[in-house]
Amino acid sequence: MFEDATGRYLAQFKLWYTQSGTPRVAVSEAWKDGVYTLTFKQHTPPTPGQDVKDPKVIPIAVGLLNPNGDEVVPTQVLEMTQAEQSFAFDGLASKPVPSILRGFSAPIVLEREASREERAFLLAHDTDEFNRWEANRNLARDCLVGMIRDGAAPDTAWLDGLERVVRDDGLDPAFRALMLSLPTQSEMAQVLFELGTTPDPDAIWQATEDLRNHMADAWKAFLPDLRASVAVTAPYAPDADQSGKRSLGASLLALQTRLDGGAAAQEQYDSADNMTLQLSALSQLIAAGTGDIAIKAFEQQWKHDRLVMDKWFGLQVGMAKPDVAVDVAEGLVEHPAFDMGNPNRFRAVMGGMAMNHAGFHRKDGAGYAFLTDWLIKLDDKNPQTTARMCSVFQTWKRYDADRQALIKAQLERIKAKPKLSRDTDEMVSRILG
Repeated sequence: MFEDATGRYLAQFKLWYTQSGTPRVAVSEAWKDGVYTLTFKQHTPPTPGQDVKDPKVIPIAVGLLNPNGDEVVPTQVLEMTQAEQSFAFDGLASKPVPSILRGFSAPIVLEREASREERAFLLAHDTDEFNRWEANRNLARDCLVGMIRDGAAPDTAWLDGLERVVRDDGLDPAFRALMLSLPTQSEMAQVLFELGTTPDPDAIWQATEDLRNHMADAWKAFLPDLRASVAVTAPYAPDADQSGKRSLGASLLALQTRLDGGAAAQEQYDSADNMTLQLSALSQLIAAGTGDIAIKAFEQQWKHDRLVMDKWFGLQVGMAKPDVAVDVAEGLVEHPAFDMGNPNRFRAVMGGMAMNHAGFHRKDGAGYAFLTDWLIKLDDKNPQTTARMCSVFQTWKRYDADRQALIKAQLERIKAKPKLSRDTDEMVSRILG
C-alpha cells in the first residue's frame, strides 16, 4: 500500500524495522576547483543473529555555510542508499563549512571529527537549531573536560558565541534556555570515562560550579535586563510562548543568583502567581542556602497536592550541596508526608539523591549506604520500583577503586537480603556482572 502511494520500492527502507542496531555513518570531505564533496560510509555493528547488515536508506539533511557565516547551500536531503556514497556541490567560491544531519534527519551516529573553531562557527552562524545545539553541547563538554583534567580556564570563544545566542531575541526563548543547560555531571563522568580518565565526582562538581560562576560574572552587565525582557506579565497560560519565556527566565535567574545570593529569587518567589515561577525561585533559594522560609511556605501552600509535593521533596535533595545531600535526604524521609509505599514520593527523594551526582558519590559512601537501606526496606513491598532504582548503581565500574569497593559492598548487601525479590535479584546480579 505504501509502495502504491509513494511510487517507490520500499524493501530497503523496511530494513529499519527488520535489521537491529543503530547505523554509524562516517563522513569525509574534499575540496577542489570550486567543488565540495562529502563522502559517507555507513556501517551497522553486528548484533546477535545478524552478523552482516545491509545498507539502509538514510536521509541526511545538509546545508553549507561560507566563511562569513552566510548559507550558500540551503538544506538539502541527501538520500544515502549504499554502503559508501559521495555527493558533490559545485560552483562554490570558497570552501564551505558543512552543517550535517540537520534537524536530526535520521537516527544514526554521525562520526566526524570537527575542530573547536568549526563548532564555535556553527554555534554562532548555523541556521539549523539542532546542529547549533549539538555544536554548543560538544563545546561545553570539551570546556569542562579541559577544566577537570588540565585545570584549564573556561573557553571564552565558546562563551562569546553562546552569549550571542542567549541575547538574540529573534530566537525562541525555549531554545535559548536549552542552550544554557550544561551537560549533567553524570554525563561528564561518562565522557571522562570514555576518554580514559577515571571520573572524580567532586572535581566534576567543582568544575561545573566554576564554569557557571564564570558565566554569571562575565554576563553580569546584561543578566537583569535580559531576564526582565522575558518576564511574563500576562495572566498565567500553559502555552508555548509563556512556557519558553519562563524557562529562559529560570535559566537566567540561576546565573543571577550566583551574583546576588538569592535576592532576585526571593523577589520572584514573593511575587509569583503560579507554581512554575515559585519552583524556579525556590530551587535557587535552596542552592543559595537561603531557602528555609520559602521551603516551609511552599509546603503550607501546596501540602494537599501530592504531585506538587513530590517536586518539593525531590528539589530539596537534588539542589543540596554535595556534602549535605545525604543529611537532607535523611531529614526528608522523617517527614510525616514521606511514604515509601507511594512510588512517586519514594522516587522523588531517592531519585533526587541519585541525581545529586557528587552528593550520591560522596567519598565516605554515605550516599550509597543511605539508598541501599531504603531499597532493602522497599523490596518486600514494591520489588518493581526497587529493581528500577537499583539501576543507579549500574555505572559503578567507571569510578575509582575506593568507590567501586563501596558500591560493590552495598550491592552485595542487597543481594544477601533474605527473600530478595526475583526482580531485584536479577537487576543486582546483572549489575554485579
